[in-house]
Amino acid sequence: MKRKSISYAKWGYIFLIPFFVVYIIFALTPLVQTFYYSFIDYKVDTGTVSIFNPDGNVVDNGFCGLQNYIDVLGKDGTFTTSLKNTVVLWLIGFIPQIAVSLLLAVWFTDIRLKLKAQGFFKTIIYLPNVIMASAISLLFYSLFTQGGALYDLFDKMVGLDTSPLNTVWGSRFIVGFINFLMWYGNTTILLMAAIMGIDTSLYESAQIDGANPTQTFWKITIPLIRPILAYVIITSMIGGLQMYDVPTLLGDSSGGPKGVLMTLVMQIQLGRDSAVGVVGAISVLIFIISAVLGFIVLKVMDDSPKKKKKKKKPATANR
Repeated sequence: MKRKSISYAKWGYIFLIPFFVVYIIFALTPLVQTFYYSFIDYKVDTGTVSIFNPDGNVVDNGFCGLQNYIDVLGKDGTFTTSLKNTVVLWLIGFIPQIAVSLLLAVWFTDIRLKLKAQGFFKTIIYLPNVIMASAISLLFYSLFTQGGALYDLFDKMVGLDTSPLNTVWGSRFIVGFINFLMWYGNTTILLMAAIMGIDTSLYESAQIDGANPTQTFWKITIPLIRPILAYVIITSMIGGLQMYDVPTLLGDSSGGPKGVLMTLVMQIQLGRDSAVGVVGAISVLIFIISAVLGFIVLKVMDDSPKKKKKKKKPATANR
């Protein structure tokens, strides 16, 4: 008699069920509702999408087509201004983040340097990532606000009797620095993992051929870690477009001096208690912008070999 073999494959699917249930309820359903509400004239004061007459018949289903998108894109240029503020704040933090992270990742993975106490330094640079953004924001607010420890220093250096939080570029650089401080450690760990996956024989061969560290970095390291670099750029970009907590705590709901800290998600929070359809349109536009920019990054960072189409040779007559 043949013994029945036990299949363990089904248990993998069974253990995945809780994840899919939670994802459908708390992620997929709200996402679909957001797309739906972006085409509906839904206001919280009415409390319903449909409007009924005294007889109980529906007189309006609330569908408004693309009117919410027209209002968002054409209303006083608020969406465009918030998008520009969000991109500027993200770039101020991301550019030094990726530069410092690449430098640290190369240092920590370079066998020739033989750095000591690497575990200690890795812990230190990753530590800000485990601290809540609200805690770091409040710390910097207390340092730079009037009467703070760095307020007098800024006054002596610049000569302005005001806090950097009250200036356009001062507030922008503080927000960018906080984002850099929080995320460069996580980026360093990811890039280190990518570099450690490169075959060391490539570096040894390059060294024997006389290549210097700069040449090996640009000719070996960067091309071979492109997938991780693309992942870092895309996830950082998506997180940057969803920036909310740090600018809000440093610049309150008004967006700081001249509204330069007003981000896209702050616009959503301002309208969540009034026009749900309008903020739904803003959310969908953020989704589209993230998808388009992510596609562009993937295309730019794509290192897969391009398939060349073979030209068909013209048929020759048999003689």
